[in-house]
Amino acid sequence: MSDPEDAWRTRYLHPGSWEHRFPPATMIDLFEETAQRLGDAPLIEFLGRRYSYRETMEGVHRVACGLAAMGYGKGDRIGLFLPNVPHYVAAYYGILKLGATVVNFSPLYTVDELAHQVEDSGTRMLFTLSASALLPTAVKVLERSTLERLVVGSIAGALPPTKSLFYRLFKGKEIAARPDDARITAFSALIDNQGSCTTPPLDPVRDLALIQYTGGTTGTPKGAMLSHANLAANARQVAGLDPQLGQVTDRILGVLPMFHVFANTCVLNRTVVAGGEIVLLPRFEAGQALAAIARTGATALPGVPTMYRALLDHPKFGDTDLSSLRICISGGAPLPAELKSRFEAAAGCNLVEGYGLSESSGVVSCNPYEAANKDGTIGQPLPDTRIALVDKEDPARAAPAGEPGEIVVAGPQIMCGYWNRPDADAEVFVTDAEGMRWLRTGDVGTIDEDGFVRIVDRLKDMIAVGGFKVFPSQIEAILYHHPAVREALVIGMPDTYRGEVPRAYVTLEDNSDTTGEAIAAWLNPQLGKHERVDAVVVRLALPKTMIGKLSRKDLVAEVAAEAG
Repeated sequence: MSDPEDAWRTRYLHPGSWEHRFPPATMIDLFEETAQRLGDAPLIEFLGRRYSYRETMEGVHRVACGLAAMGYGKGDRIGLFLPNVPHYVAAYYGILKLGATVVNFSPLYTVDELAHQVEDSGTRMLFTLSASALLPTAVKVLERSTLERLVVGSIAGALPPTKSLFYRLFKGKEIAARPDDARITAFSALIDNQGSCTTPPLDPVRDLALIQYTGGTTGTPKGAMLSHANLAANARQVAGLDPQLGQVTDRILGVLPMFHVFANTCVLNRTVVAGGEIVLLPRFEAGQALAAIARTGATALPGVPTMYRALLDHPKFGDTDLSSLRICISGGAPLPAELKSRFEAAAGCNLVEGYGLSESSGVVSCNPYEAANKDGTIGQPLPDTRIALVDKEDPARAAPAGEPGEIVVAGPQIMCGYWNRPDADAEVFVTDAEGMRWLRTGDVGTIDEDGFVRIVDRLKDMIAVGGFKVFPSQIEAILYHHPAVREALVIGMPDTYRGEVPRAYVTLEDNSDTTGEAIAAWLNPQLGKHERVDAVVVRLALPKTMIGKLSRKDLVAEVAAEAG
C-alpha cells in the first residue's frame, strides 16, 4: 500500500479469537467481589501463616477507616515502602478503598531516591516496617521532606506465634525501634477500629489507583499514572491467559517484589481476580523459594531470568519436589533459549516469556501457557490489546514492510500519562489517523505471520558503528551460546574512527577457566564486520536492577566511572 495511514491500519494485531471486552471496573470492587464469594478460602500464605479472603478484607476496611480518621481521603497520594508482607496487601487495597492513590516505592531506595519520589508524587503518608533496612530511611525522609506521617508495621506480628517469638529473640538486629514521634503511628493502632466507615464512590476511568515509577533505565524515573480501569483490565487480561482458570488449584509463589508493576499485576491483582492464593516471600533467596514451592504445592511462579538461573544452580534444586508447578512466566528481561530449555527439562513445567512496561499496567503480550511457544519471542498480544510497528525515525509513519520498527501498543491497560510530565506525554504517545492513541515502547521489534512479536533491541541501546545500527541484544544472544558464559551485556564504547564500537562484558559459569580474549576470538567470526566487539571483559558480577534484571544503564555508568 502506498498510503502510510492505510499501511498503519493493516499492521494492527487484534486476533479474532481474542475479541474480549473489559468493562471499566475498580480494583477494590473486584477484590471485594472475590472476597465475598470465597470468604474463608486462603488468599495469603506468609511463612506458615494463612490469611483468608474474609480476614484480609476486614483488614482492608480497617486500613481505609483508619486513614479516613486521620484526615486522608480521595485523591491523596499514600506510599508503600514495603517488601512482600501481608501489610502490603491490606494497605494497597485499603488505600484504593479510601479513594486515594497508591505510590509504590522500592524497599532498596536510598534516602535521596525515596525523598525525591515522595516530593515528585506529593506523597503525604508512607507505610513501612520496623525493619533496620527500612525504618531509618523512612524516618530521615520524614524529617527532610513534605511527608506528613509514617505508619509502621511489624514482621513479627504477621508470623505464626512460634516463628514470631523466634524472630523477636534471634532477629533483634533486624528490628528498628519505632521513634517516639507523634507523626509515626503503629500499623496495629491504625487498624484498631471497626472497619465501618463511608468511603467515596469511584470513577474507574478517571480516578487514579496507582502511580508506578518507571525503572529509569533511560533517564530519571517518571511516574506512570494508572487508573482503576487500567489495573482492572490488565488483571483480567492476564488471568484470561490461563486456559485452566477456575478448573485447577491456583497457588502462586509471590517472590517477585510487589512494588514492581510485574508482580503488582501478575501476582497480586491477577490472583485476586482469579480467586487464587499467594504464597508470599519477603525477598528472593533460591533455597527459600524452593522450600516454599515444596511446602505449599505452588502451581505458578512468575520471575525474571536471573531467578530461574539461580534456582537451577542451587544445590537443592535436584532434590526439591517441583511436581506441583504448572506454569512459570518470565518477564523483565530477554529469556535465553538455553535457560528456558534447561529449566523446563529440570522442573517439568512450561516456562513462557511475556512482555510489558510500567506504562502498560504490567503486561502487553505473552506466549501461550499450553499451546506452542515461539522461543525468543514475547508472544502474542493480550486480549483486546493491539500492537503495531512504526518507523524508527518517524513514529507517525508505519515501519517499512519487512523491516524492524518501534513497537507501539494500544489497549485498556495503557496508562493515562506521566505524573506532572506533559512534556514526556508528548514524546511517548502518538495518535493515528483514526484518533487511536498508541504508546511508544522504545523497543524495536518484528511481528511474524502468526502475530508473535520479537524484540530486536531498545532504540536507545542501539550502537552507531560507522553509520550502521548495531543491536546489543543480538550479540548477547550469540554470547549465551558459549558454554562458559553465564551472563552478558554489550555496550557501545567511544571510537575515534567509527564513532562507537561494541564491547561485551560477561560473567562465567563456575569452574570456567576461559578468558575474555578466547571468547572474543570465538564470537567475532560469527558477527558482521560492524558488529564485532573490540573486547570481551570478564567480570565477577554484572549490575542488576532491583528485581534482578541485568542493567545496561548501570554498566555504562560503572565503565564511565572507571574511565574517569
